[in-house]
Amino acid sequence: MRFIQAPFKNMNILVILAHPGNGSFNHAIASAVRNTLFSNGHHVIFHDLCAEKFDPFLPAEEIPQNSPLPATIHAHCRELQAADGIVIVHPNWWGQPPAILKGWIDRVIRPGVAYQFKENDQGEGVPIGLLKARAALVLNTSNTPEDRERAVFGDPLELLWKQCIFDLCGVRNFHRKMFHVIVTSTLQQRQAWLEEAGHLANKLFPKSFP
Repeated sequence: MRFIQAPFKNMNILVILAHPGNGSFNHAIASAVRNTLFSNGHHVIFHDLCAEKFDPFLPAEEIPQNSPLPATIHAHCRELQAADGIVIVHPNWWGQPPAILKGWIDRVIRPGVAYQFKENDQGEGVPIGLLKARAALVLNTSNTPEDRERAVFGDPLELLWKQCIFDLCGVRNFHRKMFHVIVTSTLQQRQAWLEEAGHLANKLFPKSFP
């Protein structure tokens, strides 16, 4: 894995967590990442979507680009636009993010905020990415062994986050790590994985200029 360090010193890093269990390993991953980012002097904007009871439902009236948005969604959009780096933490559920995170994508990664179509393009073309974030890190957990995951299911989360979302929104410095198998892991394995999560965050968002 080749890392390109984001070229900022004190950054705004948006961290999004989607897991309903307060004691989940996903929560531990998010905590390890946040601790690293804080230690490196960055400003962290953190959202535990389940704890905040984020509403994933996208109303029809929100879909057009210039629609008025609820205050909560507007705030999330501003934070996404201002982020120099983005970290997403979630489990692999049926090859997809949890529904609450998919709803966050639908409502927040929206036209005029994360991407824009060219003039006279009604949405049929390739969008122009608008996000200023220089790097994105996605950390996932799974209960499927890696060899079976790839041989039987492929890697739909890589396609979703890298090509369908971040590439199209202008964030091409992308890294993703899947930790598995969680359900049978030992304490030592989990501790090593948490150290790795912190290491990945440190590599992408270090204390000083590269």
